[in-house]
Amino acid sequence: MTGQPTRERLRLLVVDDEKPALDELAFLLRQDDRVGEILTSDSSTEALRLLREAEVDGVLLDIAMPGLTGLDLAAVLGRFARPPAIVFVTAHAEHAVEAFDLHAVDYLLKPVRDERLHEAVRRIGEAGSEPHGAVDDTIAVELGGVTRLVARSDIQYVEAHGDYSRLHTARGSHLVRLPISSLEDRWNDAGFLRIHRSILVALAHVEEIHEEEGRVSVVVAGRELQASRRHTPALREQLRRTRRGES
Repeated sequence: MTGQPTRERLRLLVVDDEKPALDELAFLLRQDDRVGEILTSDSSTEALRLLREAEVDGVLLDIAMPGLTGLDLAAVLGRFARPPAIVFVTAHAEHAVEAFDLHAVDYLLKPVRDERLHEAVRRIGEAGSEPHGAVDDTIAVELGGVTRLVARSDIQYVEAHGDYSRLHTARGSHLVRLPISSLEDRWNDAGFLRIHRSILVALAHVEEIHEEEGRVSVVVAGRELQASRRHTPALREQLRRTRRGES
C-alpha cells in the first residue's frame, strides 16, 4: 500500500437497532479488504451525531427502526453537501421503489449473502470515485424473487409497456412499475433521449446511426431502433451536439 492515499480504503457506517444484526454486518464488512474503518450505531439519531464528527464513504442502514426510520435518515443524508452512498439492508422488499427515489446505490435483503454485500461495497466505492454530483442513479428491479438495484449507466434502452417500462441491459431485461415518461423526465440530463413514444435510448450505448429517405434509426446492443418522425429532429440535434462535444 506504500505511496497510496490514506483514504484508499472505505470508511463505512452501519446503522441497525438490532444488535445481533449490527454486529453480524460489521463482522462481514471487516472481511472485505476494501473496507477500512467501520462505525456502528443503533439509531438514526446517534448516526447523525457520528456523521457530524466524521465523514464516511457509505452508510448501510436498516429501514424499520424506532424514531427516525432508515428512509427518514437517508432523506436527511441526501441533503448533505457531500452525501455518502446509501445501501439499505432490510427484511422488507416492499420499500425498494422508495430506495430508488432516495438514490440508494444498493438494496440488500436480510439475511445478507456474502456476494451481495461484496457487490454493495463495490458500488459504494464506485459512487465515491465519481465527481461530486455525478453519482450514478439506480432503479429497483425484481429478479427471481430478489430485489436488486440496476445502475442507470448499465441501461442501454427502455421500452414502454403501458404503465410499465422494460429496461434493457447487457445482462438481460427487467420490467419495472414505472411509466417511460417518468424515466424520461428523471434521466433527461443523463444522456437518455426519447426517440419514439415507446423507446428511450441511452446515447452512450448508441453503436450506429442509419438514415434512409428521411427516417432515422439507431443501433443499440445490436438492435436497430426506429425513431418516429416526431422525435427525429430532436435526435438529429442531440447527435450533432454530441459530435461537437456539447452536453
